[in-house]
Amino acid sequence: MHETIAGIILAGGLSRRMGGGDKPLARLNGRLLIEHVADGLRPQVDLLAINANGNPGRFAPLGLPVVADTVEGHPGPLAGVLAGLEWASTTQASRLLTAAADTPFLPGDLAEKLLRAVRGLPDAIAVARSGGRSHPTFALWPIGIAASLRHALVEKDERRVSAFIGRHPHVEVDFAARQIGGDARDPFFNINTPQDLAEADRLARALDP
Repeated sequence: MHETIAGIILAGGLSRRMGGGDKPLARLNGRLLIEHVADGLRPQVDLLAINANGNPGRFAPLGLPVVADTVEGHPGPLAGVLAGLEWASTTQASRLLTAAADTPFLPGDLAEKLLRAVRGLPDAIAVARSGGRSHPTFALWPIGIAASLRHALVEKDERRVSAFIGRHPHVEVDFAARQIGGDARDPFFNINTPQDLAEADRLARALDP
């Protein structure tokens, strides 16, 4: 039985380690960083949106809805997850796939493997893991968890995604390294610094010579 999966790209961060600015709009192999992420997610979900604050028009080239945080104060990625869950609750989706906007090499089977891990577990969160490390912003969330998450953010000032997940039923799903340019790389390699961006640009060119 098919489950409708919504996806949201978490692009609401402040990019402090990049020196500020809009990290998702950085150029990677001639295209926007967030375009690489969106292209990786579109085939995996039934509908896709971006979580970002500020002027949504800057993401117009992607042709995706932009969903702002519904909790004030930039409390971090959990606010983006909540915004995504509340947006997805207005659709026919039963689960929400989240992914960070600075990870251009995410697995092509991310949604499939996470969903398989929680079949028959309607209240469980599936979390990606690679190299023995969890990646809590890459997760498949049941839509019904939104109320609990809003309570944690607003009433308890919860900021850590992993801490919230740890208090709810969840499973972790392993993903193997990805071969890029002859090297085995973490598929959740993310861009935090200008040096990371330069390395990602090199890898992207190796994938698309």
